[in-house]
Amino acid sequence: MSRIPLVPDRDAGVLGRLAYAYARRRFGEVPEPFRALRHHPGLFRTSAIAESLAERAATVLPARFRDLAVYRTATQVGCSWCVDFGEMLWLRQGLDGDHLRRAAADGAPDDPDFDDDERAILAYADAMTAQPPTVTDAQVADLDTRLGHAGLVELTYLIAVENQRARMNLALGLHTQGFAASCEVPATSPVRAVSSAGPSPG
Repeated sequence: MSRIPLVPDRDAGVLGRLAYAYARRRFGEVPEPFRALRHHPGLFRTSAIAESLAERAATVLPARFRDLAVYRTATQVGCSWCVDFGEMLWLRQGLDGDHLRRAAADGAPDDPDFDDDERAILAYADAMTAQPPTVTDAQVADLDTRLGHAGLVELTYLIAVENQRARMNLALGLHTQGFAASCEVPATSPVRAVSSAGPSPG
């Protein structure tokens, strides 16, 4: 149950109803973050433009790398809505759902089921999402070698944006809508506080 009322079609205004109709065509139903954000028309418009432009621009990395990083971030923050939605997007690409769901496990950055690039991406998502963040020079240098400057910047941007989305959804009490068959946040330790000695195990 959301912590604020979600704006229904009748109260969404012309732009809101158009956005809702587009979302229904694309996703099957209106994502609840749309309905929550519609309370603030200016930010609704700003968010819609930013998300649309980012989706068009973020094409340097393979889609599986982008989606894996965003999904891992969502599980670490603990946003069931984002996990649900992210899994739907992954499955729509025809990718292996079990492979994605393994990315939610505490030990995923060390899981041999993932290739070297995927493990580096998962670990980076964890390091950026940890409180406080634990990103190291060596980690960035490694990803820069693997992905190139533009790929590294794209990955960093997407993880940062997902942190914003996931934290906003959690704060507003938005939960899974059932976009994917498996939509609960797996039993991980969300956004662990990290001591100056380094990240927690897993």
